[in-house]
Parts: sequence; structure tokens; C-alpha cells
Amino acid sequence: MRLFFTFIAMYKTLKSSWENILQLEFEKEYFQTLDTFITNAYKNSTCFPEHEQIFSAFNHCTFENVKVVIIGQDPYHGKGQANGLCFSVQDGVKHPPSLVNILKELSSNYSRMYPATGNLDAWAKQGVLLLNATLSVEESKAGSHQKQGWETFTDAVIKIISNQKENVVFLLWGGYAKKKIKLIDTNKHCVLETGHPSPLSANRGYWFGNEHFLKTNVYLKSKNITEIDWLL
Repeated sequence: MRLFFTFIAMYKTLKSSWENILQLEFEKEYFQTLDTFITNAYKNSTCFPEHEQIFSAFNHCTFENVKVVIIGQDPYHGKGQANGLCFSVQDGVKHPPSLVNILKELSSNYSRMYPATGNLDAWAKQGVLLLNATLSVEESKAGSHQKQGWETFTDAVIKIISNQKENVVFLLWGGYAKKKIKLIDTNKHCVLETGHPSPLSANRGYWFGNEHFLKTNVYLKSKNITEIDWLL
């Protein structure tokens, strides 16, 4: 377990359920390379999220409690935005455009006012794994930590959830996320697909009206699983 106690423990250890589930990934060669890359990146440049928040998606949503998986691509690269949960920002932070459209769709689904907060921690605590494919990024350099090993790690996470759990709802928003369907057993899980919430996609009619929040709860209820209170 040397790898686990390098950059991971230096920042914030995973909750025990995830540590046990992912132990084999930490021991693989690709993760050694990723370990070195992330350690050097955070040492030599400004990276996001803060080092102790890299694994927030896991630390706010235990493996046992996973009901829904939302897949993003990589963290926000602006100062003070990323908090380790995909699409989420801390309280008081201006909502990035994709998050704005997510919350507009949420408000439409439930006929409620647009929420003041963009912090999606309340979803995570109820069993929504807010998983970016890449868990870190250099400031002002979108995609700068891609293809360093994170995608291999998070693909493994998706496959483990698919293999070891049942009746999870996977929300695949946009072309990148939709490619992850190959990792999911659609015979025992629910997959909902739509366009990306970015303005480019949403303004072309590929996002609004998808009703994924409502549809997720309809599915969970049909499986006698406690629904998600999406309202923030």
C-alpha cells in the first residue's frame, strides 16, 4: 500500500469503503505513474481542486450508498471554483455556465426558483457520485491533467460500480460521458443520456427538457430505493 500513502494520504484518505474497493487500482503500474505526475504537478504549479478535495466525490458518497452516478470530464480550472465534485462549486461562488443550465433544468423539473447555491454536496451525501473522469487540472489550462492515468482510474471505478452493485442510475450528459456506456451493464442498471449542459449544447436544444432528475427518481422508486431530494 505504499502508493496509497503517497499523494493520496498526503491530501485526504478515502473513506474505508472506497479504500478497500479500490486497493488493487492503487497497486497497478499506471497508478504509480499518475502518483508521480500529480505529486509533481501540485508541487510545481497551481492545481485544482485543492489537494485535500481531490477525492471529495468519494469522501462525500460512500460506495455502499451509491444510487446515481453523474460523469463529468475534468474540474473547473478557474481559481476558487472546483471542489472535487463534478459540476459543483463552493457556496458563494459564481455558477459556471454548465452548472447554470443544470440548475435551470432542475428548477424546471420541480417548478421551483433557481437555487442560490451551486454546491452539490447535498446530492453527494444522498448517494450521487459526482465523478469527473479526470480528478485534477492546472489553473487556467483545461484538460491539462488528461491522459495521465486518471481516466484509467475512473473507468475502473465505473466498472466496479457496474459489476458490484445493482439498480444504479448513470446520467451520461454529452458525447464524452456517453462513451462510458461501454463500461456499464445496462441489463441491471438504468442509463439516461442527453446532451451536455454547456451553453453550446443547451442552446441547440440538446439539454433542456431532459427531465433526468424526475426520471431518476421514478426509476429509484420503482426499485424501492429511497429517492434523491434534488432541491438545493
